[in-house]
Amino acid sequence: MQMEFIRKLPTPQELKQQYPINPQVVKTKEERDHQICDILSGQDDRLLLIIGPCSADHEDPVIDYILRLRKLQDAVADKIFIIPRIYTNKPRTIGAGYKGMLHQPDPEKDADMLRGIIAIRKMHMRAVEETGFTCADEMLYPENHRYLSDLLSYVAVGARSVEDQQHRLTASGVGIPVGMKNPTSGDLTVMMNSIIAAQCSHTCLYRGWEVRTGGNPYTHAILRGYVDRTGRNISNYHYDNLQHMLELYGEKELANPAVIIDANHSNSGKDPFKQIDISKDIMHSCRNSSEIKKLVKGLMIESYIEDGSQDIHGHCYGKSITDPCLGWEKTERLIHELAELWP
Repeated sequence: MQMEFIRKLPTPQELKQQYPINPQVVKTKEERDHQICDILSGQDDRLLLIIGPCSADHEDPVIDYILRLRKLQDAVADKIFIIPRIYTNKPRTIGAGYKGMLHQPDPEKDADMLRGIIAIRKMHMRAVEETGFTCADEMLYPENHRYLSDLLSYVAVGARSVEDQQHRLTASGVGIPVGMKNPTSGDLTVMMNSIIAAQCSHTCLYRGWEVRTGGNPYTHAILRGYVDRTGRNISNYHYDNLQHMLELYGEKELANPAVIIDANHSNSGKDPFKQIDISKDIMHSCRNSSEIKKLVKGLMIESYIEDGSQDIHGHCYGKSITDPCLGWEKTERLIHELAELWP
């Protein structure tokens, strides 16, 4: 085997013992988990807004950004429920580039996964302790989920992972809502099959254990657009796309039919400013169809303190070093507009 075994990392249980959460964090997470499940099941009529940087690259600006969201949440609490994105793993299409804080707690230094797992746990802990927000992360590596399982309230399975069996089976046992993105090919059958699998109970292998999952009734769809055979970005957030999702859910016996629209990625062609019009377009669809309004549970938006992106060695505070993001001023204005437009 051509691998260099560098060191054995602490288990999730060991890391949680070293960096424990306090009773207030436990209570906050329980309350927020319950509220998110109520939204996905239709018992709470608010709009979920999963929003934040493309990737969490530096702790201080990430917490600064989330503190700003905290003030906004209080202002729109009757219409919108905010789940900040703290994405600590970054999938790379060809394997090269910054892979997130899990790998590189300092983006300008070499990979150090021991420091990385400590850094991401401490950042998520700081977020909930200082802002009262439990956050979202991407489940890029299913075996790593338990390092943050007592802190997260939402996870997404990405477009390149949604067909993977381990992701599906792990999603069925995490105990919090999981969003399954459509694959980059745009095949919605793959996404729907993932939802079906994750809503079922399974016996499987996880972190060296034989485990039994209970099934996750809050697994749901995320539409993020796709790429066609010629490499063009094709959006799938329009009225007719949402009508099609109604039909797909109607063909299946699934708990809590729900769709989140990812306003960036192939839906926007990674133009962060298009997220504004896309979000408003979805609000228009919801206002024009009670069935679509019932199905659409939220939006996913990539946003940070500064507009755009910079090189990994850039030092502009609060500016993405991965995909371009919507800056704070535009984000603040958009959230207030969404609160007015949400039917």
